[in-house]
Amino acid sequence: MSSCLMNLILVDEHDQIIGYEEKLKTHELGLLHRAFSIYLFDDQGRILLQRRAMTKYHAPGLRANTCCSHSFPDELNLNAAQRRLEEELGFHNTITYLTEFIYRTPVPPNLIEHEYLHVFVGRYEGEKINPDPSEVMATERVDIHEFTHRIQADDPSIAPWTKITRLRLKNAILQHITVNF
Repeated sequence: MSSCLMNLILVDEHDQIIGYEEKLKTHELGLLHRAFSIYLFDDQGRILLQRRAMTKYHAPGLRANTCCSHSFPDELNLNAAQRRLEEELGFHNTITYLTEFIYRTPVPPNLIEHEYLHVFVGRYEGEKINPDPSEVMATERVDIHEFTHRIQADDPSIAPWTKITRLRLKNAILQHITVNF
């Protein structure tokens, strides 16, 4: 099945399932749907970013958080996040729940991300990265403060949802790094 045709889980503002819709249509109409994001950090507090493949139907070539995607129906968010990390970047990592929130942002030229987002964090310890080229064209580790500065400067190479989630999670992520690294 094409990635654009998979069904996403539509939810209300309390993350209760209200239906299902094709991925592309969900993003065209800006429907609220369940999603997750993963942020991995190394022992120097650098965030592991991915650069999205040029074949992606939205935001091709842009830098984004370590991994983001959607759960299948009846799949736990944590399991979905671990599955996609392995599928996209080719390695397993222990991740933990950080928070959840709703956001909405346009994705040029004509799509909308409107997600009930579950955020997971973990430690990148130098695992061999073997990205799926249909998903990820490159990875990089960037100092969290430099990355925040690039977002605040409205760097056009960063995916719109990554800008929003990074700024929204600024204090929670910094606290996580301080406590865990």
